[in-house]
Amino acid sequence: MDAIVSRLDALVTNPDLAPLLSLVKGIRNGAVYGAKVRFPHALVMIFLFRSGTVREKVKLVLKATRQHARNLATFALVYKSSLIVLRNINPAGVGKEGQYDSFFAGLLGGYAVFGRHKSSITQQIVIYIFARVVLAYAKLAVQPNMHPLSSLITPEARKQIEGNAWAVFASLSWAFVMYLFRWHPETLMSSLRSSMVYIYADSDHWDSFRNFLIHNK
Repeated sequence: MDAIVSRLDALVTNPDLAPLLSLVKGIRNGAVYGAKVRFPHALVMIFLFRSGTVREKVKLVLKATRQHARNLATFALVYKSSLIVLRNINPAGVGKEGQYDSFFAGLLGGYAVFGRHKSSITQQIVIYIFARVVLAYAKLAVQPNMHPLSSLITPEARKQIEGNAWAVFASLSWAFVMYLFRWHPETLMSSLRSSMVYIYADSDHWDSFRNFLIHNK
């Protein structure tokens, strides 16, 4: 047994196999992370807000977990494979990473995994990523030497912007989503719409103490 473990250790620490093994570990980590994140979320949301038998709900939870894990594992494979290819065709030198390699690898992975197949799960992932991107670029926008207008932002103004950016982002996000929920609810994702109906619409209706405080309907 010790001999087998030693051979495996030697195999996975072989520097010549590092690029290939990084793909395997990327797939592994993507699948594990996707399952860890999606399972508890799907368990709570489906059992709270979906109708059906326990068996049907369990199937939905497992399906959502499997899809999320598969998406992240596949993206890791496409992204890391693309980086390897781009590094090996870099005109500046084989093995060197170009400044925009990660952008193009992400572009390909995003299209292959999330762009071609639209579902509630892929939408949630992409929207989460988009929100993080907006926040990150908002931070970069006020950093020195990031764009031609950076010199116009004084240190005092930069500090004030950074101090109030989150409050503005949070307030506008909720303002827009509540407006959409009130006047164009069909444009919102079904899971978000369902939770908002439960909190803001169903709370306007009751005909007894039981469905006022004990049970919603």
